[in-house]
Amino acid sequence: MSDYVLPLIVLIIVFYGIIKKVDLYDAFIKGSKESFKMSFTIFPNLLAMLLSVNIFVNSGLLEDMVNFLLPFLKVPIEVISLMIMRPISGNATLALLNTIYTKYGVDSFYSLLGSTIQGCTDTTLYVLALYYGSVGIKNTRYALRVSLLADIVGIVSSLIICYLLFF
Repeated sequence: MSDYVLPLIVLIIVFYGIIKKVDLYDAFIKGSKESFKMSFTIFPNLLAMLLSVNIFVNSGLLEDMVNFLLPFLKVPIEVISLMIMRPISGNATLALLNTIYTKYGVDSFYSLLGSTIQGCTDTTLYVLALYYGSVGIKNTRYALRVSLLADIVGIVSSLIICYLLFF
């Protein structure tokens, strides 16, 4: 059934447009032009975010942070890396989570912990850079602090819940 959902949605939109007497081709072209304008608006913010993530990872700061936290947390390096990278990059944390799955198995405590962290946190810096940058908001006020605090609460909650339920 899932193979038919997207074509069904497209057909519903087409029939709705015909009923409302909308020129569908012109509306599609207009929407495509607007998407290109939006892409050019978002691109500098996205480029800056990708550059900063690469600088963070390649500078060795990530390794230093992991080595600092390693004695305090009784979890593997991959999980600590996932905790640190999650507010920065979703794709990087998915790759780290895949490494955890491959190394420890999908039903292991570390995999469950990594999955819980992935679900309890967000890519805060990416979201703020992309969405606030695309609409031109310069003063984020408390958004960064509150979002990072929510990520920390999500990580700590994940640790507590996983240790209580799965360890």
